[in-house]
Amino acid sequence: MPRISAATIGEHRAQTRDRILAAVSRLTRSQGIDEISMTDVAAEAGITRTALYNYFPDKAALLLAFTERVTGYFIESYERELAAGASPAERLRVFIRLQLDGLLAHPHPGAADLSAALGPDAYQRLADHVAPMQDILVGIIESGTASGHFRTGPPRQTARMILALIGAERLPLLSGEVTVAQAEETISGFVLRALAAT
Repeated sequence: MPRISAATIGEHRAQTRDRILAAVSRLTRSQGIDEISMTDVAAEAGITRTALYNYFPDKAALLLAFTERVTGYFIESYERELAAGASPAERLRVFIRLQLDGLLAHPHPGAADLSAALGPDAYQRLADHVAPMQDILVGIIESGTASGHFRTGPPRQTARMILALIGAERLPLLSGEVTVAQAEETISGFVLRALAAT
């Protein structure tokens, strides 16, 4: 097991937690979240399974922490890549592209499969963790509607439809049937036409 040099126990624990979540990220690229076991994660992180359970009591807790981290990365990337004064349509395109990038970087099963794997309680907590991303999309739709760029129905319902379109590209992306750029152009074009973007 590789040694971790840290000035304090707290730093050591933080480094180990980072290694565990980095291991999950690497494993999702080859196995998918639903197939990953705690044993797989411990081996990939270079720690014992017992040590892993000291950080995460079960797979649901591990996936919740991983999802929270991925959500944080998404929000940071969105804020960093968005140009000052971007129009609602430009903001929507950036959102869709980053969502597609995330699907490719961190493959995961569809919502129904994930719900079955985690159980309804853990799945609801997982949904709560990704709510900030959904709130960004709702905000884009609301601002576009208020400025007259979009004509749409209820923003949250519209956001759910857009997220469903993004999710529909998961398997084509993972199989290499389409690239992120192609998927982004298809989804953005369709959505902006549906929103009657000016």
